Amino acid sequence: MDTNVPPQDVKHIEFLKLFKPKGTQEKVTLALFGLGRAGTIHFGNLLTSTRVVLKYIVEERKERRDEVQKLLGPTSQVKLVGADQTDAVLKDKDLDGVVITTPTYTHTEIIIKALDNKKAVFSEKPIAQNYESVKQCYQKAKEAGIPLFCSFNRRFDPSFNALCKRVHAGELGKVHMIKTIARDSPLPTLDYLKTSNGIFHDCIVHDFDLICWTLGAYPTRVYATATAHRKEIAEIDDFDTVAVQMTFPGNIMAMIDISRFAVYGYDQRMEVFGPGGMLQCNNQPTLGLASFKADGVQDQPIFYSFPSRYDASYKAALDHFVDVIQGKAEMEVTAKQTLYNSKIATAAEKSARTGLPVDIVYDD
Repeated sequence: MDTNVPPQDVKHIEFLKLFKPKGTQEKVTLALFGLGRAGTIHFGNLLTSTRVVLKYIVEERKERRDEVQKLLGPTSQVKLVGADQTDAVLKDKDLDGVVITTPTYTHTEIIIKALDNKKAVFSEKPIAQNYESVKQCYQKAKEAGIPLFCSFNRRFDPSFNALCKRVHAGELGKVHMIKTIARDSPLPTLDYLKTSNGIFHDCIVHDFDLICWTLGAYPTRVYATATAHRKEIAEIDDFDTVAVQMTFPGNIMAMIDISRFAVYGYDQRMEVFGPGGMLQCNNQPTLGLASFKADGVQDQPIFYSFPSRYDASYKAALDHFVDVIQGKAEMEVTAKQTLYNSKIATAAEKSARTGLPVDIVYDD
C-alpha cells in the first residue's frame, strides 16, 4: 500500500474492502433510524431505490411500527424493531450503513455506536446538539476511516446546484451580495419544534450551508434579529421569524429571511449579485402552466411543503451516500463545512438573544 496515504484514508480503504456488492446491481444494505418527518421521506426513498436493500427500521414508537408494518404487508423482508434493539441491529455484519433521522438529541449516541461497528452513517442535520458533539462524531469517523455524511440536501437540488456551479465558474465576478428566503409550509407541529434544537440549528442552518457553499467562504461576523409571533413558540423559548445579516471576507454581504409559516406554500428563493450580473433561483410551480387572459394573469401554486419541493434532492443525496459507500465519489459535505455551519448557527442565535453582532473565529 502507498505509504504516502494518510492514516484516515488507509482506514477508509479498509472500510471499502468490507463492502461486498450484493448482485449485479451493487446494492448496499441499510437500516433506517426514525420514522418522523424526515424519516418518512427517507423510508419511501430507501424502499424504492434500486441500489438499496432496506433491512431494518428502528423506531421507538410501537404504534408507528405497527402502522408501517401494516403498510408493508406480511411478506415484507424489512424488520421493524424498537430502539432497544439498536445494538443488535448495528452488530449485523451484513449491514453496510445507517440513515439517522431520529430527534437531534439522540444522534450522537447512535452515530458513535454505528461507527464503532464500522457502519457508514447518513445523518439528517444537525449531526448533534452542539459544536463539541459534532466535532466528537467527526473525530470518531476520521479515526475509524468510516464515512459520516451530513445530509444538507439542498445542495443536491438541481436549481441551487446549477446556480452554485455558475458562481464558482466566475460568471458574476466577485460576489457583492447573496440573499436567501426560506419560509416553512405547513407550520411544524409543536411536538416537533420542542425537540428540533431550535430554529437556528434546525432550519436556518440550511441557509448558512447554502450560502457558504456557494461563496466557498465563511462569515467573519453575523448579526441576527428574531421574534416569535406565535405564543406557543415563544413559550418554548424559540423563534418563528428571523432576519440574519452576515459579513464575509472581501466585504461580501449575505442576508437571510426566515419564517416558520407561509400561507401560500413552501417559499424557497435565492439570489446572487455581482458585477457580472445576477443569478436567481425562484419558487417552482407545481405545474408549468400559466394563464394569460383579459382579466389578468394566473400562475400555478408553488409546492406546499419541503417533501414535495425537495423530492429530487432527497433522492440525489441518498444516491450520493451510496456512491460514497461504494467508493465511487468523494464526500460532498465535509466535516469542516458541517462543523462551521454549527458554529455559525450558534453565533447567530447568540446575536439574536443578545441583540449584538457576533464575530466568528474558526479553528482549522
